[in-house]
Parts: sequence; C-alpha cells; structure tokens
Amino acid sequence: MTPTTIQFIGTVLFAVAIVHTFSTSFFQHLAHTQPAHAGLWHLLGEVEVVFGFWAFILMLAMFLTDGAAAAMRYIDSYPFIEPMFVFVIMVIAGSRPVLHASSQSVRLLSSSLPMPLNMRFYFTVLALVPLLGSFITEAAAMTLAAMMLRDRFFRHGLSIQLKYATLGVLFVNISIGGTLTPFAAPPVLMVAGAWEWSTSFMMATFGWKAAVAVLFNALVVTLLFRKELCKLSATPHRTEGAILPLTIVLIHLLFLAGVVVFAHHPAIFMGLFLLFLGVAHAYQKYQHRLLLREGLLVAFFLAGLEVLGGQQQWWLQPLLLDMTNNAVFFGATLLTAFTDNAALTYLGSLVPGLADEFKYALVSGAVTGGGLTVIANAPNPACVAILRDHFEDETIRPVRLCLAALPPTIVAALAFRLL
Repeated sequence: MTPTTIQFIGTVLFAVAIVHTFSTSFFQHLAHTQPAHAGLWHLLGEVEVVFGFWAFILMLAMFLTDGAAAAMRYIDSYPFIEPMFVFVIMVIAGSRPVLHASSQSVRLLSSSLPMPLNMRFYFTVLALVPLLGSFITEAAAMTLAAMMLRDRFFRHGLSIQLKYATLGVLFVNISIGGTLTPFAAPPVLMVAGAWEWSTSFMMATFGWKAAVAVLFNALVVTLLFRKELCKLSATPHRTEGAILPLTIVLIHLLFLAGVVVFAHHPAIFMGLFLLFLGVAHAYQKYQHRLLLREGLLVAFFLAGLEVLGGQQQWWLQPLLLDMTNNAVFFGATLLTAFTDNAALTYLGSLVPGLADEFKYALVSGAVTGGGLTVIANAPNPACVAILRDHFEDETIRPVRLCLAALPPTIVAALAFRLL
C-alpha cells in the first residue's frame, strides 16, 4: 500500500518519537550538564511529553500539507476518551481514602500467606491487584499498585535490580491481568464488541491462563528478592493527615466505581470527576496531594500516541494480515513494544471474517507484549509518572525495563500458547 504524504510524515515522526522515548535519559543528563538550557532539556526528557510533542509537530505538518480544514477534521475524529479516562481514574484512585482502603485490603488478603510480612505484601500487590484490574480497569489497578509499592518499598530504597524487576513484572501482570473481563484491558475492549466476546468467554479463553502467569510471575520475583525484601523496614509509610472516617472512604470508592461503570461516557465520568474535586476540596484534611500533574502528563502522552498512531494503519494492518496464526502472536508481541497494543487489536477488528484462532493469537500476543516498553500498554505511563522519582536522574531506562520485563513476558507467552 502506497502511503500519502502525511502518512509517510506521520510514520517518520512516529519512529522519531520511539527513538526519543528511548533517549529521555540523555536529555535528563543534558539538563544537568548544560544548566543554561535545563528547562528545555528537562521538557524533552519527560517521557510523558514525547508523543504529545511529536503529535504537535505532525499537526503542524498536516496544516502545511493538507490544509487547516483537513487537520482539524483529523483531530476532531479522535474523541480522546481513553486519555481523559486514565487522567480521571489516576486522580481518584490515587486519592488518600482510596489508597488507604486498598492498602488495608491488601494487608487483610495477604495475612494468611505463609511468608514474612514484606514478602506477602509485595506478592499480593504484584499478583492480586493486576487481576483486580479486570474489574476496576487496568489504569486504576496500575495506579493503586504503583502507589502502594512506592509507599511500602520504593521510599525505603531498593536495589536497582529489584526496582526494574518490580516494574517488569508489574507491567506484564497488569497487561495480562485485565483479560478476565472484556471491558478492562484496552486491547480487549477494542475488539470485544465487534467479536461478541463476553465475560464468560474471556474467563474460559484468556482469564485462567492469565491468572496462572500472573501468580507465577509474582511468586518468582518475590522469592528471588526475598532477602532484600525481608531486610527492609516492615513499617509502612505513614501518610500525614487526619484519621479517615468510614463515610469519606466509602464516598471516594463510590466515585471510583461510578467512573469505572461510565468509562465509555466522558460527559458522565467527567461530571463525576468535577464533583469529586469539589468533595476533595471540601474535605482537604482527609487528602494528600492529588495526582493532577501526573495524570495530565499521562493523558497528554496517550493523546499524542493516538494522534501519531492513527497514521500507522497503512503499514500495520497489511503486515498483521499477512501473518499466520503463530506468526501473528509473536508479531503482535513484538510490535506492541513499539506501538500501543490497543492500536494493534483495533486494526484487527476492522477486518471482517477473521478466523477465531487468528483473533485469539492477535489479542493474546498484544497483551503479552504489553510490559516490554512504556508505550506498549496505556496504563504503563501512569506507573512511570508515580515511580520515576525513585530512579537515577528521575528516568526509567527503556533498555533495562525491557530486559526486566522479558522473563515475565516469556511466562505469559507460554501460558497463552501452551495451556
């Protein structure tokens, strides 16, 4: 298929954005060595800014090549529901009452495990919270898991090996842990309606296999780093603020549930979010700092990914459709590392008459590769925004992340292909 001029420009800019994503540590280094332009280098070193920045360049190119009317039509064709939803769910899920309720639930669920305190808490966060993402959405599960790991472990200082191992397992487990239902994982959501995939179908076809892989990944990393985990202080990080009344906690949980239920209706969930902000302001003594900045940066990242990704259909779709069932599984796993996994499955949903085996291979491959890079799965940038302050130069290095995510990715691939 021959691309149009703007499609070719969009593909080049998409490739540049990917290279830029892998180069953020270089710009952060420049910010320290060249203080005269530290502001610019810090901006270019923010991984959440990358795709939004290059999407802006694409829009300028579209204005020049196709005209203002075509450029505006292109932008208007994207409702940006997912970026808005991730922003809202990050802020609400990251609020002090919701985080407190989640932490207490993890402690309760982990109390019966035959492990030392830190090990069982760590295991539960990496195992059960990703599976919970099938019901509260992956974005909410990622936010909760990242904040609990930050407060319980990352604040106390971890070895660089444990930090990256934790991220690798968390990214993979969140990506595959959302496949128990048809509405929580973005790559599944993109096809569930068109292919009539129900919750019972997801549980029988994907869910139990994903659960096996999630539990195995969490157990292995917990056992591998058991000595370091046990040496850490068992005292959880204390959040400043007044004692939380049960009523306040329940109200926040209702806001979270309402946003999840109306996840595909932005007018409703944005209205709930504005009401939530009013409640949070009225009861500030029960809050800590809301994740407004982090949420906006992640939304900017995802919106930019949508805009740039929309120009990739001309080469991605033919590439996928030329593959056999086995090839499409491994191809989707690999391609997911360089483009959002929901984009891949969406392209597949546009093609009529696909065999069931092809559909399974495409979706399972897309979720399997969702932990390899920051851009592979929509919730990943949320975790980066929450935890990156605990890494050197406030940068999560893409190559180290990919290497850390490779073992749990292989486990997920074996689960989906052999079980």
